[in-house]
Amino acid sequence: MEKKANKRVHVLVIPYPSQGHINPMLQFSKRLSSKGLKATFATTVFISETMKPELLNSDIDFDTISDGCDEGGFLEVGSVDDYLVRLQTVGSKTLTELIIKHKNSPHPIDCILYDAFLPWVLDVAQQFGIVGIAFFTQACAVDYIYYCAHNGLLSLPISSSMMPIVIPGLPLLDLRDMPSFIYVKGSYPSYFELVLNQFSNIDKVDFILVNSFYKLEQEVVDSMSKVMTQPLLTIGPTIPSMYLDKRLENDKDYDLNLFKLDSTSTCWLTNKPPCSVVYVSFGSMANLTIDQMKELARGLKQTGFHFLWVVRSSELPKVPHGFIEEMGDKALIVTWIPQTEVLANEAIGCFFTHCGWNSTIEALCLGVPMVAMPQWTDQTTDAKLVEDVWKVGVRVNVREDGIVSGDEIERCIRQVMEGEQGIETKRNAMKWKELAVEAVCEGGSSDKNIDEMVSKILARCK
Repeated sequence: MEKKANKRVHVLVIPYPSQGHINPMLQFSKRLSSKGLKATFATTVFISETMKPELLNSDIDFDTISDGCDEGGFLEVGSVDDYLVRLQTVGSKTLTELIIKHKNSPHPIDCILYDAFLPWVLDVAQQFGIVGIAFFTQACAVDYIYYCAHNGLLSLPISSSMMPIVIPGLPLLDLRDMPSFIYVKGSYPSYFELVLNQFSNIDKVDFILVNSFYKLEQEVVDSMSKVMTQPLLTIGPTIPSMYLDKRLENDKDYDLNLFKLDSTSTCWLTNKPPCSVVYVSFGSMANLTIDQMKELARGLKQTGFHFLWVVRSSELPKVPHGFIEEMGDKALIVTWIPQTEVLANEAIGCFFTHCGWNSTIEALCLGVPMVAMPQWTDQTTDAKLVEDVWKVGVRVNVREDGIVSGDEIERCIRQVMEGEQGIETKRNAMKWKELAVEAVCEGGSSDKNIDEMVSKILARCK
């Protein structure tokens, strides 16, 4: 059983409105509820209408703020810059209204836990004297790189004469190992500003939480902790408790999905031998070119392994004509699946992944080796850690034209599925799985950090 807090302190949780940010913050809300806190999870109106959180049987309460795009979300504006401006302007106003609404209820807001992508939330919280907690959804290594860039500790743009890049607590880095906003100068300037602005008012927060666990990123956590003015606490992994400590009753899934789930994968996997299937997914945002989809299909076919390939509905037209019929029972292509459930299936031998942080941490928690094919943002750094630090997979080599060839895809899959290197990779993956479970079990590093934070919030809110 989880320890219960002495007082029902009310925590309002504000995620950045995308699938990869909602999942870990919702899971952490469940963890806080299990510690005796009252948690209210506030998504945007559009996300709420899409995901229907009110239909869940949950200890978490749900509410909304507006991003100014209630009918169509981001698609209402189309421009990243325009959307982020509207999110801050309308979000600040409606968050203020939400706090006032709860102020006149039996459960006023005592604390706001906000996605670090939304530093303006802290400004609103401080207007009401409310405890503010920043939640970093990405790896601590990535967070620290952005911190160094924001504070001028990393000179930008990076030139070839600066190789290798030296950052305390991290391995020596090449340019391709940096987040894409840094190694591709001028790419996605609005998003680059967003990730750097996470640190614009970080000195004013009460706590800094990182979605990782201490033994996974010990050196960089220690390095980053030294430069933070407030406690930096690792509180992850934030995947459903069923796959870790099993202390949260009925916590089997992330519960909220922007895409409709396809349940056929579980049945298809039932008659496949252990460690025989390649699972392929590039997350909720990646868009591969038609040429890359053709090479990916060719590489998967050439391996001779069974494979389960997630292709979002919007991407299905890029699958080579006749490929699905040609592969027959050798392959299953689905549009969206419960990923943790699939990764936990003993039939899965490796995960061919874009290395988004949620996917990476799920594979680590479930002991699944990876083939990394990063696309953008933090994924390139995650891929470096997967291959060279945690040694749980390999990273594909990209041609000068930006395409990963089918032959390279086949080579990398065989490397983690066969031979001595495959055995060693699987052994390492199982080691990290055990350490992930240890972190969230009673007395583990993340569990103790959460208890410390809860205790201090209770003292502050007496």
